[in-house]
Amino acid sequence: MTGREPRTELDARYSSQGASATPWPDALRQLRAAELFWISTVRPDGRPHVTPLPAVWLDGALHFATGPEERKARNLAANPEVVLTTGTNLWDKGHDLVVEGTAARVTDEDRLRALAAAWEEKYGSFWHYEVRDGCFHHGAGHAYVFEVAPRTVFGFGKGEPFSQTRWRFER
Repeated sequence: MTGREPRTELDARYSSQGASATPWPDALRQLRAAELFWISTVRPDGRPHVTPLPAVWLDGALHFATGPEERKARNLAANPEVVLTTGTNLWDKGHDLVVEGTAARVTDEDRLRALAAAWEEKYGSFWHYEVRDGCFHHGAGHAYVFEVAPRTVFGFGKGEPFSQTRWRFER
């Protein structure tokens, strides 16, 4: 993904009078700092699957890891469309973000090493990964790494003024 700024729009239908769109740099800071995301995937039979996970923002995309036999990895093999969300669980304070995109597996080992370093920098030494065979390795297990370059991001400002911002990314 390029470092180009997305097109930013305030949806006045879901925003308080006088609200303004959240600037993309503010949302980007939140994506970089968030420790927990919720990923939504679709099972092969069409039922949704949602689970929490850590993720890192690097070079214009969110990245997450999952074991190859985990439900989300099996879902992604059939349908790579995902939604990642983060924010607060309060209705009148904070800011929630919803990132829509396509998950693409990362296998380049130089890229994986950069991502492993980003994980450890953000989350600490518990999240130390070795890289080999196109995967993260941690203890006895290994994980696939996926990149989600946003297609659309929604931001929900909560509390007065309430706001709904949409950022669209050119492909």
